Amino acid sequence: MEYIRHLFNPILLFGALGTMAILSLVFKENRFYRVFEHVFLGLALGYDLEFTWTTILRPLFWDAMVRDGQWAWVMTVPVGLMFYGIYTQRFTWMSRVVFGIFFGLNAGAVFQDFAGRVVPQVTKSFLPSKSLIPPPPIPGDPHALLHQISFVLNNFLFLGIVVSVLVYFLFAFEQKNKAVLRTAQIGRWVLMFAFGAIFGSTIMTRMALLIDRMYFIFHDWLRLVKG
Repeated sequence: MEYIRHLFNPILLFGALGTMAILSLVFKENRFYRVFEHVFLGLALGYDLEFTWTTILRPLFWDAMVRDGQWAWVMTVPVGLMFYGIYTQRFTWMSRVVFGIFFGLNAGAVFQDFAGRVVPQVTKSFLPSKSLIPPPPIPGDPHALLHQISFVLNNFLFLGIVVSVLVYFLFAFEQKNKAVLRTAQIGRWVLMFAFGAIFGSTIMTRMALLIDRMYFIFHDWLRLVKG
């Protein structure tokens, strides 16, 4: 009797049905999936609204005006309403002004983030000349020669990968030289390996999510798996 009550626990039952509904899309599109898709979207929208109010609007907007007396924040209301001018032909120019300003600010932020992530990668791709010379062996290290050889091979491999990939992206002129063609082909294969590794990482992430949901079904809900 206790097991039956556990199976029909509203929270666990809803989670199990939602999991099975989402996974049913693997077979084909169906109404069971669409119902829970709309439920999920509704819950996500409600959560986003509550999260936006509790973490942004209330502490930074409402409390700033009511509690701290910063009534200048009320000017953000007409600015926000200007976004909705896109739905009327008469006031659509207002939305264009606001969208232009926000797109400009967002473009600057995105560029700053891009430069902060990519520029360090570019600078690290330039190895100093001393990086191709092995460091002096550590006294007493029985594998000192192996460490020096691996250091040199690793840096030469890194340098070869960087050069081959850069040659592959040289589209300014036609690549007729055989050496350039071979180097570009190596760069292409290296890129394919990198994309494969990224794809494999994505698949592993999806598998981890699937395993988590299966653990919920068979352990938390059905109690068929212990541990």
